[in-house]
Amino acid sequence: MNKKISLATLATAFIMVTCQVSRQGTSDTILRTTDASVSAIPAFTSDPSPAYLTPEQSIKTFKLPKGYHLELVASEPMIHEPVAIAWDGNARMYVAELNTYMQDVEGTGEHAPTSRVMLLEDTDNDGKMDKSSVFIDKMLLPRMLLCVGNEVLVNETDTYDVFSYKDTNKDGVADVKRPVYTPGKKSPGNLEHQRSGLDWNVDNWIYMAVDPVRFRYKNKMLVPDSIPSGSSGQWGITHDNYGRLFFSSAGGENPAYGFQINPVYGRMEFDDQFSEQFNEVWPIIKTPDVEGGLKRLRPDTTLNHFTASCGQVIFRGDRLPADLQGDLLISEPVGRLIRRAKVINKNGKITLENAYQKEEFIASTDMNFRGVNMYTGPDGCLYLVDMNRGIIQEGNWTGPNSYLRPQIKRLGLDKNIQHGRIYRMVYDGIKPGPKPHMLDETSAKLVTYLGHPNGWWRDNAQKELIVRNDQSVVPALKTILASQTGKAGAFSRLHALWTLEGLDALDQTSVASAMKDQDAEIRKAAVRLAESYLKKDNALINNLTALKTDPSSDVRMQMVFSLAHSKSAEAKRLSDDLVTASNGNPVFARAVRSIEKNEDAKKFGLRLGRLDASDRTLVMNGSIIYKSLCATCHGADGKGLVSKTAPPLAGSKRLARSTDASVHILLHGLSGPVDGQTYPSEMPSMKDNDDQWIASVVSYVRHEFSNAPPIRPDAVKAIREKTSGRDKAWTLEELTEKKAQ
Repeated sequence: MNKKISLATLATAFIMVTCQVSRQGTSDTILRTTDASVSAIPAFTSDPSPAYLTPEQSIKTFKLPKGYHLELVASEPMIHEPVAIAWDGNARMYVAELNTYMQDVEGTGEHAPTSRVMLLEDTDNDGKMDKSSVFIDKMLLPRMLLCVGNEVLVNETDTYDVFSYKDTNKDGVADVKRPVYTPGKKSPGNLEHQRSGLDWNVDNWIYMAVDPVRFRYKNKMLVPDSIPSGSSGQWGITHDNYGRLFFSSAGGENPAYGFQINPVYGRMEFDDQFSEQFNEVWPIIKTPDVEGGLKRLRPDTTLNHFTASCGQVIFRGDRLPADLQGDLLISEPVGRLIRRAKVINKNGKITLENAYQKEEFIASTDMNFRGVNMYTGPDGCLYLVDMNRGIIQEGNWTGPNSYLRPQIKRLGLDKNIQHGRIYRMVYDGIKPGPKPHMLDETSAKLVTYLGHPNGWWRDNAQKELIVRNDQSVVPALKTILASQTGKAGAFSRLHALWTLEGLDALDQTSVASAMKDQDAEIRKAAVRLAESYLKKDNALINNLTALKTDPSSDVRMQMVFSLAHSKSAEAKRLSDDLVTASNGNPVFARAVRSIEKNEDAKKFGLRLGRLDASDRTLVMNGSIIYKSLCATCHGADGKGLVSKTAPPLAGSKRLARSTDASVHILLHGLSGPVDGQTYPSEMPSMKDNDDQWIASVVSYVRHEFSNAPPIRPDAVKAIREKTSGRDKAWTLEELTEKKAQ
């Protein structure tokens, strides 16, 4: 149900780095852009070369703001096809490689288990990776990484399972593998439609893009918790200093969303959370290889709109200029650029603005620059993962009849494979920070990092304390809450609060005290932490009432969300009073609607209960697929998106009881105008998924948006066999004729 989704849309939001370059095949000196090379980059290159560039050549193609420079951290032959990285507490870097991704225009051998996770180390503390080993070999396109203590959690493509890997003899190769989450089900969809992330957030939940599930790491296992209204995003997930999540949707051509509220409370988007101009991108080279075709190109053949947004990061480091901290960076690999957005909070509503006028934070003239992930590193710098390849679209969108294939073949982009770079961004006069040694330090020492100026240190110290489950630090954490005041110690208090929660050592007194904190973000966190008490016995309701006139809109809106956990009349009155007192602030009205829709999602409607068990299973499974994949283009409510990236499904004639057009569309795609509206790209074929998957999706959208009965897998099988010779998308005219036959 999605359209093109560049690899940039794949799945996985991983963690940070501190490396540099392999001494095998690259210079010992740090490669970096210079002021001279920056000024030498033309404003626009109309005829860029698709030829492979060495790391030394490529790094000279980047146009950056004055004072910023890129340094090469690692490249081929040390790494190939990198897509995600994660650091452990000692700054050892783990790199997920998709070594079989689009090795030719057909995607031949893509699912061969020959990918791997590399372990890179900087042994002499010069900022460059000089030691490497194959940590895990013979994998099927590993896509999610998370370091927990001395273990690394990894998820591969085509499965929901997550395993832990550990190196017990210190040779750089994992020798112990154990399951941490194994539902044992095959993951549906092609590799670009599957999950990414494992982002350990400030709230101790581990979030993913795509799947409507989050996890807790308890007793060395991942314990799942469902997100009723669905998750968000495709390839990439990030959080800010306070746990606000940011997603992107390449298929929906939506560079950023899901950032108004935590997805566990539902969905809340605003049409003006960024302007239409924000969607425009400004490459510095001609960009002919865009799946949207001519509709996505300016007259000068540059990409005109986000089409592959991915790998985003909120920069939280301390070794770049202070005005970059808290900004959202979004990669656009088709445009060979990275957007810098200012995140603005006005009365509880978040909006985004491009930090520059008609230009980007980072742009390159290297046609093979494919930024697919970004991170704040342990050294306080920004890290970029460049897959550095020609093709950045999966085989579903490079077929014989696609717009892309002739462009790829004409330029020879299919020949540029098995490369990859990791860069770090540095700034004149600011030295990168020191390497951490958290895995070797005491828990008491880790507590001192909870107020570190680099968000990577704060997050990882909190995570490590919780993984250790060391109760000896509880008194120190409570002392931080009681003794520190003012803005200076706010990060320490915030992380101390959440660390206590993660250690199951939080008490009602600490929560009540935090509600009186001088910092609004800590009061907001305390309101959220009150939910477990509200569920039990409505405790803390008086403390919440005292925040009724809190000066922060964020605190008061969080109260609306959190009070919904109590069924008491007192909580309902307080929530109503907050909405009334907001004086028409649209954020509060939308918050109430989000809560109501979320509750409806939990119940899933009475109609579902009237279906027999097999049909009910189809609809429920289809709901999960739709909310994680299709909603990014068609909208969670089936009414489409403001950006009109795909047609609305609610009320569509193709979902009616008397037609099987929706099955034909899923199997082979749909092109051309839909009900008089032209969309930027055609609906791609989903025939790679099995009959059960197709039936589930169709059954859900028919049930939810048309009140039509489910479609069974055997009916899908019959249509698949009957149309097996078809190799192009349907048009509505053809489907209308077919119905009349």
